[in-house]
Order: sequence, then structure tokens, then C-alpha cells
Amino acid sequence: MSAAQALEAVQSGARVWIQSGCGTPSVLVDALVGRAPAVRDVEIVHMMTLGSADYTKPEYAGRFRHRGLFLGTNVREAIAEGRADYTPIFLSEIESLFENGELPLDVVLMQVSPPDAHGFVSLGTTVDCTLTATRCAPIVIAEVNERMPRTHGDTFVHVSRISAVVETSHPLVELPAAPLSELHLRVARNVASLIPDGATLQTGIGGIPDAVLECIHDRRDLGIHTEMCSDGVIDLMESGVINGERKTLHRGKVVAGFVLGTRRLFDFIHDNPSFEFRPIRYTTDPFIVARNDRMVAINSAIQVDLTGQVCADSMGTRPYSGFGGQLDFIRGAARSKGGVPIIAMPSTAVHGSVSRIVPVLEPGAGVVTSRADVHYVVTEHGIAYLHGKTLRERAEALIGIADPRFQQELEDFALRARYLEHGRVLAASR
Repeated sequence: MSAAQALEAVQSGARVWIQSGCGTPSVLVDALVGRAPAVRDVEIVHMMTLGSADYTKPEYAGRFRHRGLFLGTNVREAIAEGRADYTPIFLSEIESLFENGELPLDVVLMQVSPPDAHGFVSLGTTVDCTLTATRCAPIVIAEVNERMPRTHGDTFVHVSRISAVVETSHPLVELPAAPLSELHLRVARNVASLIPDGATLQTGIGGIPDAVLECIHDRRDLGIHTEMCSDGVIDLMESGVINGERKTLHRGKVVAGFVLGTRRLFDFIHDNPSFEFRPIRYTTDPFIVARNDRMVAINSAIQVDLTGQVCADSMGTRPYSGFGGQLDFIRGAARSKGGVPIIAMPSTAVHGSVSRIVPVLEPGAGVVTSRADVHYVVTEHGIAYLHGKTLRERAEALIGIADPRFQQELEDFALRARYLEHGRVLAASR
């Protein structure tokens, strides 16, 4: 049927789940917005989608309201202006909300591959929480796109579970990597120095994770267990650097919940048995993550204070992204045999005018990773190891990897806060 016909299933008061990332079902989303005159109080739930999110515009107030579980650029303004809501939650716990009735779903909108001879469609680029959502919602609407890759793993839904099919043929939404800066590469080289041969990697979104992949072409027998991966894995897999030979869980497989990238990546994962896609609750479960020996978790931060608290989801009181899988992977890597939990970031923001290492977090900033969970903090100026360290040792180490322009200010605060002793000179900050 047409998208408009399919979306007639969305009634007032319904809660709608939308598949995220490169799997965003754009044709169905447009039809949902077109349904606005006929509905009220429809709640739209998703992680980071790509493309437009017109349902968050002011003119749809009272018709639609968004509940964000991980925020992208297309919904941040609505969140900041109070037209949408943000839920802080670990990615690994989202699916349980559907199952235990805390967040029951009425409708699922997803984009899938054409069915095979046995009647199974594949969620392709994006399993995320959508597979579980299809098992919990009474109405499942599928945009069947002949250009969606067919991927291996726990990605399949039988057509008997689908309420309506909308056939399409259009390119998937892409997320190309931004050009790598010299700053990103300087941070990445420090991160790469912590990655041994045989490591299993988790990398997130952004310039630093992409730069890290550029800096490890001399390693051997690397593996991947992650919530997402990007185009950067392709060259490493084709050259044999990433082969999963020394993985202790799912040997030889790249385990991921979704991919964010370009057509090149979509073609690469199509019918590729090297990839095993799983729901997010599996890929980010810290107990499962910890079963990978030499697990290296690489995550980013907006701010880190002098005691080691990590803010990664907000700019002060303003939500920016989400908890994601950061703490799950940090804890999983910490419990892995030979694991390396890393927080990596440039030392400054806003073109070098603001330090990311701060005396205290900005008022209202959320703590995603507690100071007791932090092990390595990496900037372009070096590596600080904090685990098991005192407040004095933490302050010394973090000041040492801060931008030199802000080190005196940080040291002065640390003295006033009694983290440091008067008369003690920080060699690293001179």
C-alpha cells in the first residue's frame, strides 16, 4: 500500500517507534508528518535519526511530541525549546522498557530489505532496538527498500509480523565522515599507543574514533565489538588488520548494533558474513563486552573535571546527545582481561578558547561516567591514568594533559580546593 495508507494505522494517543541512523525510514516519516491533521498527542520515540524531523516543529505542537533516547542534530533545537523531551538512559536498557511495559509501543516504523525466499526481511544497516520493538508493538509498518543491504546476524523479521508494506527504491540516508583534522590525529596517535595487537575495539561517532582507525594500520589481528561502526573499518578489514582472529567472543566476526556511514559501507556489509549484527541490548551489555579479552573502549567527552567526572550528554542543562553505550563499554572494558577503557577528546573547544578539562563541570551538566569508572583520559597533550588515584593525583595528571594556556587556571583552582598543596610544583604543567 502507499505510505499514506499505511500511516492511517497511527491514531491519536499512539506511541510510535522509529528506526534510527542510516535505517531511518524517511518515506514513512514524511507520511507520518502528513498524518498530523488527523491525530493528536502522538508520541514519537527514537534514538538518533538522520534526515528531517519535521514532527518537532512548533506548528505540530499538540499533534506530535518527541521523546529522545539519544539526540541528533535534527531534534536538539526542539529539546532546548521544550517542544520535545529527553530521556537519559543506557542504550542497553532501552529494549527492556518496551518489554516490561514502562514504555509500551503501539506502532513501529522501519526500513528493511526485500524478503528472501523464506519470507524474512533484514533490518540491514540498523538493528538497534528495532528488532525488539517489532516483537512488542501490535502494528509494524515496513518500508521495503530494494537498496537496503541484507545483513547477517540477528537482523531478520518474518513478513507475517508486518502489518503493512510500503515498497520503495531510493538511496539510504548517509553520514559521511568529516575530514580529519591534525588535532584529531594528534589525539588519535595517543589513543593508538594504548591499543595492542589482538585487541577488540569499540569506537563511537566522530572525528577522533575515525582518526584512531587511521592510526592503527600497523597493528595485527584486531577485532570489533561495538554499538556502531563507520566506513573506517573497511580498509582495515580489507588489509587484514581487522580479522577477529584473536577475539575471545564471536571469533572472526565484527559484532555491531548498527552502522553509520556511506554507500560504500552499505555495499560492504551486504551479505557479508564477517559482520554479525545484534540488538543494542546485546552489543552494549557490559557483561558481554567484558568477555572480549583486550577490550579497548574509546569514548568521547564534552567536559572532564579535575576529579575525573565525565560529562558527555549535555552542555550544562541543555541536552546534547545521550548516555549511549559509553559507561557500558567503559565498565565492560575495565572488567575485560587486558582491557583498556579510554575517554578521548581534544583539550579545548570553541576554536581553542575553552578548556574541556575544567575545575568543575558546568552547572546542570550530566555525569555520564563517574570518576570511579574512569581509567584513561587522552588529549593531544598526553595520557592521564586516573583509576585508583587520589584527588591530588588526578588533578596533577589532568592538568598535565590540559592545554598549556589553561593549566595555571586549573592549578590555581586545585590549590584553592585543596586538591594540591601550596608550594608543590607541577612539572608537567610548566
